[in-house]
Amino acid sequence: MNKTVYTFGGAADHSDPRQKDKTVTGGKGANLAEMAQIGLPVPPGFTITTEECVSYLAGGSDFSDALRNDVAAALRHIEETVGKRFGDASDPLLVSVRSGARVSMPGMMDTVLNLGLNDETVVGLAAISGDERFAWDSYRRFIQMYSDVVLGLDHGLFEEALEIAKEDKGFYSDTEMESEDWQALVGEYKGIVEAERGEPFPQDVHLQLWGAIAAVFDSWDSDRAKVYRRLNDIPGDWGTAVNVQAMVFGNMGDTSATGVAFTRDPATGDKAYYGEYLINAQGEDVVAGIRTPQYLTRAAREAAGARPLSMEEAMPEAYAELAQVFDLLEKHYRDMQDIEFTVERGKLWMLQTRSGKRTAKAALKMAVEMVGEGLIDETTAILRVDPMALDQLLHPTLDPAAPRDVLTTGLPASPGAASGKIVLDSDTAEQLSGRGEKVILVRVETSPEDIHGMHAATGILTARGGMTSHAAVVARGMGRPCVSGASAVSIDLPTRTLRIAGRELKEGDTLTLDGANGQVMAGEVRTIEPELAGDFGILMEWADRHRRMKVRTNAETPADCRMARQFGAEGIGLCRTEHMFFDADRISAVRQMILAEDEKGRRVALAKLLPEQRADFRQIFEVMAGLPCTIRLLDPPLHEFLPHGDAEFADLAEATGYGVDHLKRRANELHEFNPMLGHRGCRLGITYPEIYEMQARAIFEAACAVAQGGADTPVPEIMIPLVATKRELELLKALVDRVAKQVFEECGCPVDYLVGTMIELPRAALMAGEIAEEGAFFSFGTNDLTQTTLGVSRDDSARFLAPYVEKGIFARDPFVSLDIDGVGQLVRMAAERGRATRPDIKLGICGEHGGDPASIAFCEEVGLDYVSASPYRVPIARLAAAQAALR
Repeated sequence: MNKTVYTFGGAADHSDPRQKDKTVTGGKGANLAEMAQIGLPVPPGFTITTEECVSYLAGGSDFSDALRNDVAAALRHIEETVGKRFGDASDPLLVSVRSGARVSMPGMMDTVLNLGLNDETVVGLAAISGDERFAWDSYRRFIQMYSDVVLGLDHGLFEEALEIAKEDKGFYSDTEMESEDWQALVGEYKGIVEAERGEPFPQDVHLQLWGAIAAVFDSWDSDRAKVYRRLNDIPGDWGTAVNVQAMVFGNMGDTSATGVAFTRDPATGDKAYYGEYLINAQGEDVVAGIRTPQYLTRAAREAAGARPLSMEEAMPEAYAELAQVFDLLEKHYRDMQDIEFTVERGKLWMLQTRSGKRTAKAALKMAVEMVGEGLIDETTAILRVDPMALDQLLHPTLDPAAPRDVLTTGLPASPGAASGKIVLDSDTAEQLSGRGEKVILVRVETSPEDIHGMHAATGILTARGGMTSHAAVVARGMGRPCVSGASAVSIDLPTRTLRIAGRELKEGDTLTLDGANGQVMAGEVRTIEPELAGDFGILMEWADRHRRMKVRTNAETPADCRMARQFGAEGIGLCRTEHMFFDADRISAVRQMILAEDEKGRRVALAKLLPEQRADFRQIFEVMAGLPCTIRLLDPPLHEFLPHGDAEFADLAEATGYGVDHLKRRANELHEFNPMLGHRGCRLGITYPEIYEMQARAIFEAACAVAQGGADTPVPEIMIPLVATKRELELLKALVDRVAKQVFEECGCPVDYLVGTMIELPRAALMAGEIAEEGAFFSFGTNDLTQTTLGVSRDDSARFLAPYVEKGIFARDPFVSLDIDGVGQLVRMAAERGRATRPDIKLGICGEHGGDPASIAFCEEVGLDYVSASPYRVPIARLAAAQAALR
């Protein structure tokens, strides 16, 4: 039988390979065991497996007898190693209880410190430590944390009592509180618990332990954890491990400290130790922003012009040992490490190491530099960078020459720039973002409960907290610009206003953040386009060397085509010609064509559109310079182009000479009950062939003009949409071939071209073998293929898809990441049947899934020739395609 509990530290046996398996013991548990095994100073402890979490949550929140026995034995291991007993009134063992999922989820799940304190053991702790203040400070911390995490009480009740106590004494900082002050506050805290719960604070240390273990397990299914998992595609059935570890104390006076550090700068990627620490503090003080942390290194302190001594200066011996540990861990794990440590009366203890969250810029710099250092190879570098993180680098930044109305400067916690409306709570941020508005979330400090608002915001500003605060770490992981520790920011929630350095702003006013230098500015600041060179260019070059699939773009304007070429696109995978028809100068002719009574009327309107279409395609072909261009003929239902109000009908009547009543009658005749499954796609070409004739002529005339102009010859790939039968494609291919022949004879300049189809209906996938007899290529339109396979409207699915994902009906939103089991099976089948008929058939994907790494991995598995993505997602697709090939 597999173990339920693994011990680490001291004389523990670390030989079982399951203990180093992060799927079993979580990232934290696996790394604690590994650090202990290589001889680092790790407080002894034990890890309860993720499997026990899954079992606990599935079994009605109960613990098995086997687990209880194993925990008791593991607790004895800690007692024997440190020479203290759990619950001993004279010399008590205290423990921390922390979560530890297989992937880092910073701040999403719960932690309890100082567990094992009660009215008796606090007296023993005071005596054995010789420091009453420390003992009572630890007890008040424990009551507050346990009451919040385990008992479910509002931590604000305890914060309010603490603030009142400090005000009564005239104290500004927690460190000014004396032993008797903490003792009095403990009494108040216990009174709060009894008043709120109707029973006293638990004194049985074993009940405390099991309550904390249950709370950590339960936190896996907390609302904030679910949101984080959904945002980061983390399956809900993984569960979390629980790590119980002997406490070491950073709040035992001026020779003790606690800190968070990175072996390289997680914001820039610079090879320099980066972090913060606090003297006479515990870990939550650093990340919660209760006190302003101090710099780790002298160089960082001097660069910031800060006065408090860095750890390097204040604790030189502990810092020197810590620096050695940094180097050892980075070389051991071959990656930048995020480390938590405590110094207890001069002795260094390591509490955690894990691969650190980093910005996209930092990820690229580290990957490239680590290859140069010989720490990793090129393949590892490619696989290490999250493709979706590149999105942070592909958007504009603030123009350094633009005027800035700087209100204040905080800490540059996460780089990038963002402008948006001020919002003061996460629910409002989510609501406004859902309406398409850009918002800046402004908080005193963020907490895990703010995860949904942070994701909705374009930028985050906090009044408190350091470079390793919750806001900073989560913002960097999300790629959101963040300015933290802006102490000049004062928030008044009742009036929904804030003051920044004496100026008052209201919720809804516009702010701009520069996460690279910490500036907070009034109004919106001009931006500039990104430059994709340096480390970005190097990694992309490596990726291109290793990928098999081509990467094209979805684009129909010269500007988008140029942007896509800049990002490395190798052609157009989808040019949606209907997007060219909505221009104000053309929509009237389009409506005239739709509402015409007969073919003659339609041809009059189409003649107005022909030169416009020809000019569109010529510009695209010139930009794409000989690369393949897949052009989809008119696809959407005609109702999308029809007038929507009396004013538009009046304008159309003036342009066409028809009366308004006549036009309204024709529009009513064209009404469809379900237009997305109605008269659209190839059905338009079958019933109104003159539409596709005009578009084909425009394409071929533009291609001939470019070829005759001496530019690289374009390769048009004409795509017939919404085909369900071979006969539909046969008829429309004959139409395209006829027009091509006519144009080539007129111009005297034939060009190569292909005719194929978009596979977006289940029947087309099933009949792909027959359809391939006519089609030279298939392009999988997975947006509509998902709609028609699942019977779900993409436009309406937002109302119910989120609960479907939360309940595990779908692992992910199928319109974001391809439904591989269902829709993917149709793609695989169509590819196989198409190749069986036509071995050289060209296969690609052009739906939005073409920019999703998980979907791209599936396309590699099926052997598609290319994926196509929006211009800004082309680099993401290039890297994801390389990773898929390497894996």
